[in-house]
Amino acid sequence: MFTFIELQGFSKRRQTLLTDDEYRKFQEVLINDPEEGDTISDTGGFRKIRWGRQGTGKRGGIRVIYYNVTRKGRIYLALIYLKSEQDNLTEEQKKALKKVSTFLD
Repeated sequence: MFTFIELQGFSKRRQTLLTDDEYRKFQEVLINDPEEGDTISDTGGFRKIRWGRQGTGKRGGIRVIYYNVTRKGRIYLALIYLKSEQDNLTEEQKKALKKVSTFLD
């Protein structure tokens, strides 16, 4: 069993980018495979998952940045954004996530 914890950067935008049904489906994917997506270098273990929205595929969809602490059953949802807004994280964002990761383990 996993608990999803929304960090501020995620919860601010989630409702505008995902319907409740899409969000539930997304959570199911992470429950089945908490290591879905690619590990992002220099972030302390955060991962990026590509998620397609209704009417778009994964390539033009959403990016979710998350951190899982499997042994504690927690998945921290950090950021959500459209690929059209940003492709990769900036170095500043990576540094901030790395700091956050030290508090999540």
